[in-house]
Amino acid sequence: MIDLKQYGYIEAETPPIGFIPGRVTELQRDQYTVITEHGEVTAVLKGAFYHTAGTREDFPCVGDFVLLQYNENGASRIAKLLPRRSKFSRADYSGHAAEYAKTILEQVVATNFDYVFIVSSLNWDFKVSRIMRYLTQTRQSGGQPVVILTKADLAPDFSAPLAEVRKTVPDVPVHAVSSHTGIGLDGLSEYLQPGKTVVFLGMSGVGKSSLLNALMNQEVMTVKAIREIDSRGRHTTTHRQLFMLPSGAMVIDTPGMRELGLFDADDGISAGFNDVEEIFTQCRFNNCRHQTEPGCAVLAALTNGSLAPEHWERYLVQKRENKFVDDKSRYLIDKRAWKKSITMQHKSKKGGYKK
Repeated sequence: MIDLKQYGYIEAETPPIGFIPGRVTELQRDQYTVITEHGEVTAVLKGAFYHTAGTREDFPCVGDFVLLQYNENGASRIAKLLPRRSKFSRADYSGHAAEYAKTILEQVVATNFDYVFIVSSLNWDFKVSRIMRYLTQTRQSGGQPVVILTKADLAPDFSAPLAEVRKTVPDVPVHAVSSHTGIGLDGLSEYLQPGKTVVFLGMSGVGKSSLLNALMNQEVMTVKAIREIDSRGRHTTTHRQLFMLPSGAMVIDTPGMRELGLFDADDGISAGFNDVEEIFTQCRFNNCRHQTEPGCAVLAALTNGSLAPEHWERYLVQKRENKFVDDKSRYLIDKRAWKKSITMQHKSKKGGYKK
């Protein structure tokens, strides 16, 4: 029998008769792999689940704890999603047929984690602005962010980028590592404790698979070469999966993301740019737009150098993107509700003429 506590399970209440708890370790299309007291089982969603789940983000994801009806001779059935203690989401831009507007939905990437390893490589594709975007969503998620700068063995001197990240986010741990030589890996042991879960986030080609192999002490993920011309790589991880490390910690590996769409990130932005929003309180007018208004503390800070222009621009970019996603999502929700109302009225009228 497997003790699910090793997988981070905390029993809040006794499961109903006929149901057992489990943790989703892999998801491919509509088929789940779930670790239970009986070991790994294949599972699918119970039919009633589709009627009780309100939206797509209510469906199980890798890292989720669930209740399922165990079947030792075939696929078990997931009946209930248990409460999440943390959740990493991104905006999912789903294109539809030409006559429909492009929709923006929440895509849950991983759940129930303690730490988020934001992985960025020390090669030509190194960008602090991208790290800041991941940090915003991480702060929104409920997990603790840790920045991991990989491929330290390929950088003759990584002191400058390391210092730049630490200066930009002084409250976040930053580690420079090499998965091939082992440089800096010992510094990650404080996070990789038994029962703890870490999620890897980062673009393709930054070395997430190599880092996972190094922590696993074996090759569990294929590593593909990056294009030297732009330091980009193809997706090695094609689906989300949870791995148990020799240390007893767990890692959720995610496919590389070309773009990270912010989703419902107001709190994350405020947490990451609290120094900027603190300046707002010093403006003469409460409705200051920080453009040409007299007594604007932001303009004064930009002039005297206490607010770095690039930091201010990063704040504006994230606020604009988050507002676009929020406005678009709200519009589409209202549009669907309006169409549903019209359909119901039409059906009601048709029913009124029946004899």
